Amino acid sequence: MINYQDFQKIDMRVGTITRAKNFPEARRPAYQLWIDFGQELGIKKTSAQITEHYTTDSLIGKQVIAVVNFPPKQIGKFMSEVLVLGAVQNDKTVILLEPEQEVTNGMKIS
Repeated sequence: MINYQDFQKIDMRVGTITRAKNFPEARRPAYQLWIDFGQELGIKKTSAQITEHYTTDSLIGKQVIAVVNFPPKQIGKFMSEVLVLGAVQNDKTVILLEPEQEVTNGMKIS
């Protein structure tokens, strides 16, 4: 169990995917994503294993929720800067978490 102060350390924000491309160097099928988190954070990169339910074209313009205060992680030759959140199904595929309505990029999740 964590306490509320621990939860408050996690910085989750809403961002809009502006670019998506295949990531053939990844061990498991994945995409490279560029996500706009607004003026304060700008555009951050990540990779996501979401190829089962999404195409690169269907991701453009989609708002997602991500943890933005993890340290960057090197994945092959690609530096992942944020962690996109999703629900992992029994078959290990991922459904992205997204706001029900469009909101301002960079909004905090609490």
